[in-house]
Amino acid sequence: MPNGPLSPPSRLCLLAWNPARPGSADTARLHHLVRAGALTELARRGLLTDDDGIATPVDPDSRTGDAVLDGLLDLVRESVPRRWRAWVRPYARVTFDAVREQLVADGYLRAEKKRVLGVFPSVDHVLARVAAAQALREEARDVLEGPLPAGEVSGRDAIVVALAASAELRALGPVGDRVRREGRIEELTARGAAGTPGLGRVLREVRAEVSAETARAVATAGR
Repeated sequence: MPNGPLSPPSRLCLLAWNPARPGSADTARLHHLVRAGALTELARRGLLTDDDGIATPVDPDSRTGDAVLDGLLDLVRESVPRRWRAWVRPYARVTFDAVREQLVADGYLRAEKKRVLGVFPSVDHVLARVAAAQALREEARDVLEGPLPAGEVSGRDAIVVALAASAELRALGPVGDRVRREGRIEELTARGAAGTPGLGRVLREVRAEVSAETARAVATAGR
């Protein structure tokens, strides 16, 4: 995928912005998706390990150099032990806000101040690098729907697309054949987990919670 320096949670966040409508983002299902991406990346790097289903820090002093990932790592260290699925929701907005601010700092998004009802200060986040976001979206769709075998997709790209598809981000297009898509997501999950012991379990657990959160968000929006 393009935008190599972007972390998986940043890519997941950027995928939610619509290049055709730079001020519009698919935010209803985004907080938990970004958190899932951060959890999975920490597991992929070996900084969180699976201890009988519990997300467990490996080293009390390890750091990634990424403020978002280090913030989440500190939160896990300082909190009561939880299963992977149980980490997708708590304080997910904090992780999302930190990722969004990284995207602003890197020039992918632009923060525009406004006033609600002409009185209350607020901020809109608008897509600034439209071409980069469009390229990311096209690459993600190719990974999910294209002819490239899952084994030839990079591990990080496979993880990003598997998570984004579990959230049914609009960037990936309509679901269509659900059975076929679920099969492809499972192939990408296996590819993303290859070579990292326990990562398959982690990815499947957080994917399941992302899917559940997406269903809840859709149901709430439809009321």
